[in-house]
Amino acid sequence: MNPFTFPLDAQRDLWERAADDAASVGAIPEGLETIAEVEVGETPSEVVYEENKLELHHYEPLVPEEERHDVPLLFVYALINRPYILDLQSNRSVIRRMLEAGFDVYMIDWGEPSNLDTSLSLHDYVNRYIDNCVDEVRERSGQESINVLGYCMGGTMSVMYAALHPEKVRNLGLMAAGLCFDGTGGILEMWGDEEFFSPGAITDTFGNVPAEFLDVGFALMDPVHNYVTKYGNLYDNIDDEDFVENFARMERWLNDPIDVAGTAYREFLEEVYQQNKLYRGELELNGERVDLGEITMPVLQVIGEYDHLIPPEASKPFNDVVGSDDTEIMEYSTGHIGLSVSRSTHENLWPAVAEWFADRSNVEPVEVPDDEPDDEGSPDAAIVEDVETTEEDVSDTDLQELDGIGPAYASRLEAAGIHSVEELADAEPAVVAAETDIDEGRLRRWIDTANERTA
Repeated sequence: MNPFTFPLDAQRDLWERAADDAASVGAIPEGLETIAEVEVGETPSEVVYEENKLELHHYEPLVPEEERHDVPLLFVYALINRPYILDLQSNRSVIRRMLEAGFDVYMIDWGEPSNLDTSLSLHDYVNRYIDNCVDEVRERSGQESINVLGYCMGGTMSVMYAALHPEKVRNLGLMAAGLCFDGTGGILEMWGDEEFFSPGAITDTFGNVPAEFLDVGFALMDPVHNYVTKYGNLYDNIDDEDFVENFARMERWLNDPIDVAGTAYREFLEEVYQQNKLYRGELELNGERVDLGEITMPVLQVIGEYDHLIPPEASKPFNDVVGSDDTEIMEYSTGHIGLSVSRSTHENLWPAVAEWFADRSNVEPVEVPDDEPDDEGSPDAAIVEDVETTEEDVSDTDLQELDGIGPAYASRLEAAGIHSVEELADAEPAVVAAETDIDEGRLRRWIDTANERTA
């Protein structure tokens, strides 16, 4: 018997027996067929970037180009569960609300880690995966900085990213994000106290943290509702097609969890939950401190008043410790999941969120001088095309093969005359920093890595 899955197995056995009994008398309601056939995540999108298990989705616009905002919006989802909770159905889709409001919308789908991904750390997720996705969106949109909206654990990682890469984040939105755990994090913080719980013991045993372990843990926070009450409500409303469809979509999401990379899970639980290092300004990723004072862009927190996973008290204090003087909290009378799927939030909350981003997402046009450009000294196009390419002109190892260098950073380095890992290894950090406006500390790490690769 697996202790982690016992409640789910008992629930499944109960329903199978009930279904068998109903079948024996020809009384299976048609509503149960709806549960099996329901569709989710139907807003059209295409995958525009992939790395390891990650997929970056770009959604088809819903408004004409001239009505869209200049700055695109990237959703950063949590590492737990599937991201289609943000696109559960057309009239309760956060993705669609932002598309309807005129935003160019992207979303990170992390996929499920394999046994080869056990060692993925918060540094990998923040400074590699998120950074590469942001660079992709920046390059596609032509914007130097973009809007980022992180949900739950994705919000916490978005904070880390905004502090380490502030020049790339125009506006930061945080949705039910756990940020302050000093006796304010509710049941999960109590359960995760280092006196009672060792994340390392879990990862040492399993490697990646099993989806079933997380699923049962969340369900046991409200066992009466999750194992009894909601099924009674389904029985009472089995002839209500809308109710059954809504129920079915939620159940599909709740029963579709994914494993979490072991190292990232352990770091998150130990350093963010147990030691509260992010809020205290003590968290480091790969030796670089996450300084909340660097978060000077506008910050919006979207909070559920009755969120039992991330209580408001675990989010609100964050606005007092960031460097931004433009912060806002939108608290709504719903829970953690209700922020995404309740009818009321889509009628009242998300239009206000869209307006907040819209007010800060239009770029002033750049004034072009009337004078004719001076072409003196520019090489003749015909001569340029006639130049023969020599072996020395061909780049060696691609810059983007180095951890942390995405398309946008590679473009900046190439503009400074650095086209390969080999050329980067010989570069002077201070000189390149001045030419590219890239942080010198980051350049030193890249150059050290480049030297290791070319040694």
